[in-house]
Amino acid sequence: MRILITGGAGFIGSHLTRRLLTDGHSVSVVDNEYNGKRENVPPQAAYIRGDVTQIPQIEPVFAEGLDAVCHIAGQVSIIRSFENPAADLRTNVEGTLNVLQLCLKYKVPQLIYASSMTIYGDCQTVPTPESEPCRPDSYYGITKHAAERYVHATAVRPDVDFPFRVTSLRMFSVFGPGQAWDNPYQGVLGIFLGKLQRGEPITIFGDGEQTRDFVFIDDIVEGWVRALNTPEATGGVFNLGSGHSLSINQLAERAIAAYGYKPGEYEIIRAAARPGEQRRVQADISQAQAVLGWAPQTSFEDGLKETIRQGGDVFAREPMTAVASGGGR
Repeated sequence: MRILITGGAGFIGSHLTRRLLTDGHSVSVVDNEYNGKRENVPPQAAYIRGDVTQIPQIEPVFAEGLDAVCHIAGQVSIIRSFENPAADLRTNVEGTLNVLQLCLKYKVPQLIYASSMTIYGDCQTVPTPESEPCRPDSYYGITKHAAERYVHATAVRPDVDFPFRVTSLRMFSVFGPGQAWDNPYQGVLGIFLGKLQRGEPITIFGDGEQTRDFVFIDDIVEGWVRALNTPEATGGVFNLGSGHSLSINQLAERAIAAYGYKPGEYEIIRAAARPGEQRRVQADISQAQAVLGWAPQTSFEDGLKETIRQGGDVFAREPMTAVASGGGR
């Protein structure tokens, strides 16, 4: 297939790009390089530096003809969504609308949308199924929910004169090699590992008993590939998580232990809770198992070891020593 990945120079997008190239597809990447880096994109992929909020920058790749779009580009920080809600809205909602309009104009038959666990807000049901009402508490979660609804409402418009297959993948806390270790707005595990690598204190916001569902990047990529290749996924919304949860306190303990420290040996700073943070997060993945035939294959422990071995995007892509000096978020 001829596939476009928006945000393909970022963490998830670049991993998906490599997998789709390996599978024999022709891949184009659009990225504004706000969080992504050009060097993350394999040379076999066609690359355009462009922003999904600017139609003229991204339209040329649509005009060349596409079989599918994997729409991953977005503003991904809850903190930044509160700091600059207008920018969050433009990127996540207006950017998605632009992609949708170009899909309609050029009759792209398939779109997979990168949705988020944050759209659930604080859930009554944990593990959380896709049927749970969505009541996002963060501005980021609100924009991701709005964009998801635009995607699915567009697909069922009666004036769309071609088959337009859409699927949304509600991803939970994705981690793995190549994640940013120097960006305080992304991936709590990546932040912890970066702090440990640099010997800086770890900061935990709130009481640390809030839980997250951590899922390894290779499993996420497999979920995307299956969604692309499963006609029964059309119109569906699927959780992609591990089906397990860890508290932030437990996450810090395991990251610290992975660097060879004993309990109490590494400095942890406690700070006030931040707005928009979900209290309990754990995915019910039974629908992805039933329809996509998907289930995560990598345990958190194995994924953590591989993440430390390969490192984050601010370090050389080679095995590193898991030793740090000094005190770590």
